[in-house]
Amino acid sequence: MQLKLKTHLTSAHFGIAFLIGALMLSPLVLAGYIPEPTPDLPDMESIAYRAKTMPTIDGDLSDWKNVAFRFIGEQKDVYRGNWGGPDDLSYVWSVMWDENTFYFAAAIWDDFYQEPADASQPWTGDCLFLYIDADADSTIDNKPCFFLLDGQPTVFPASGGVQPEDVELAIVMEPQLGDAGRIIEVAIPLGSMTNMSPAEGGEFNMMPGYEEGTQGAEAGKFIDWDGLNPDDAANLRKVTFGGLIDNSGPIRLAYRPSPTDGDLLEANWANLSWHPGDWAVSHDLYLGDVFDDVNEGTRDSDIYRGNQTAAFYIAGFPGFAYPDGLVPGMTYYWRIDEVNALPDETVYKGDAWSFSIPPKTAYFPVPADGEASVGVDAALTWTPGYGAKLHTVYFGESFDEVDNATGGSPQGTLSYNPGTLKMAKTYYWRVDEFDVIETYKGDVWSFTTEGAVVALNPANGAVDVTQTPVLTWAPGLGASHDIYFGTDATSLELKGSGNLGSESFDPGQLEWNTTYYWRVDEANNANADSPWSGPLWSFTTANFLIIDDMESYNDINEDEPESNRIYLAWIDGFDNPATNGSVVGNLNAPFAEQTIVNSGIQSMPMAYENAVGKSEATLTLTSNRDWTVNGVDTLTIWFRGSSANAAETLYVALNDTARVDNDNPDAATITRWTQWNIPLQAFADQGVNLTNVNSITVGLSSVTGGFSMVFFGGICIYGLAPPLGN
Repeated sequence: MQLKLKTHLTSAHFGIAFLIGALMLSPLVLAGYIPEPTPDLPDMESIAYRAKTMPTIDGDLSDWKNVAFRFIGEQKDVYRGNWGGPDDLSYVWSVMWDENTFYFAAAIWDDFYQEPADASQPWTGDCLFLYIDADADSTIDNKPCFFLLDGQPTVFPASGGVQPEDVELAIVMEPQLGDAGRIIEVAIPLGSMTNMSPAEGGEFNMMPGYEEGTQGAEAGKFIDWDGLNPDDAANLRKVTFGGLIDNSGPIRLAYRPSPTDGDLLEANWANLSWHPGDWAVSHDLYLGDVFDDVNEGTRDSDIYRGNQTAAFYIAGFPGFAYPDGLVPGMTYYWRIDEVNALPDETVYKGDAWSFSIPPKTAYFPVPADGEASVGVDAALTWTPGYGAKLHTVYFGESFDEVDNATGGSPQGTLSYNPGTLKMAKTYYWRVDEFDVIETYKGDVWSFTTEGAVVALNPANGAVDVTQTPVLTWAPGLGASHDIYFGTDATSLELKGSGNLGSESFDPGQLEWNTTYYWRVDEANNANADSPWSGPLWSFTTANFLIIDDMESYNDINEDEPESNRIYLAWIDGFDNPATNGSVVGNLNAPFAEQTIVNSGIQSMPMAYENAVGKSEATLTLTSNRDWTVNGVDTLTIWFRGSSANAAETLYVALNDTARVDNDNPDAATITRWTQWNIPLQAFADQGVNLTNVNSITVGLSSVTGGFSMVFFGGICIYGLAPPLGN
């Protein structure tokens, strides 16, 4: 086995040492390339690019540039254990391949390292497992594990293929990643793996999982992709074998901003820094407090701060931008464009990053503002305003009571116990902050205790809601209910009543771009606390027509009144496979796709088998049939396919007569959500009466007779073609 470890034998100078026999090994300071998570990767998928240059297995990831790195380090990624956030444990990882080798790399943020007990039990300490289903047959074929033992990189073949003597492994301590941060880099010969045969466009399933051991302070912690049990092969995620990529090629854009994108800075000044692109000799810097100004800024813009050679910039001091200091409560945006050397001086436009200065008022309340089903014994906490020393809490049962309250007693702690609360009741609270000079009145927050009704659809505060919604909610303690609805939050109209089991309300056709408010009050004569006034909810309708956002479908049995399965609305070829090769919906619940989604929580999966010539699904419209209202002129469809799909022709048809084909003959092979804008005039020219559209069909017609799967995210009608990506 070819093993490499970069360490040196000196005293531990980063606050942590590893006891390895009688030696003290401290991390090597690399200050090397730390990859960023790749934005806009397909949902729940990743890409293994083919390496143009064979990476050197030395723990230096500079030959892993331009590849796809996925981030693991959110609460949803915690499979078990007590996780303290990304600085406690998180990592980015990637895979590559060539005709002979499978490569894996990870950069691991960690604050504490626990060495395993011995080579046969790596799970007793820090170690990284790879769970690989190489032929995507729901069986884990390879499960190697990588860790340090007595200071040496070690491979444990937990199951399946991968022989340790074949593996080339480097584990490098990297202080940029925390006290116990590490780089892991691996090369595994394909011949040492079970069923692994890479081919561009092919797929396999995998999941990396990091174990913090069964002993010591970090015992029991395990994080992986979405916090699922990785020993169940059904939980592994799809990775597509991508094409050739210049993995040693230059990084053209600035990266690794400090402060990190979206960070909070508790200061009235900032030192902005970044890692320069490989070709940059100077940097154009833009800084402002409006995203669009910064994102679209040019050298003529007011927010252009100049060209410089240094990779840092000070803001909030005299002589720099914002000389009077950064303003609490304000979000700032900045962008670095990298400028090449002569003779071309090419400028590579960077991303717009942001950071915020905390407000003077309290923020981040717990329970969150508007939170439902809060326990009756809940304690209230918050994050103090910038510079706050004392805090005054006001608590009550009405907004006006709390908003108008004065004269409370200040406290130094950041929590408040209101005592045992009533069930199914909305409470209001406010925290005023005092910084020794001034008092800053806080916002009024609210929450509702358990036992109350809960809005299901639309969610409270939802925007871009269809103009023909059906409001639904989960019942609380009541046996009956009254529904209040309107555009004036202070004067809602009683719209109807009902009993337990009828938790829905159809308000009819609503106005465009309008905010509506609603409330459900419940009663139950068997409960002494009855009646209960429900929380106030709101939603805002879209300023475009929503034909189908795929969000309303459920998995309720077909014989029940509330059933709305997606394949009952979109009629496919299931009953007529000789002429229509489509099948809408997953084989098992959930029938609407809830993993591969665009902007909401569901999409429509459509399997196709084009040996019969076409595969299509048709929705009969029962509302929003006038496609001339408010000057609408563009049909927009979101879709995505797979690189494994054959190149079939994607099309849309109206009223089963007028058809428009997608201009891209390879549309079915696109692996990202893609926005397709179609002028409505293209249908009118074919004789469609746009004031009375009764059906829409999406489909694929045969070029190759191929079969696979496509997904549709949302179908809308706009007055102006929306910008691509919106």
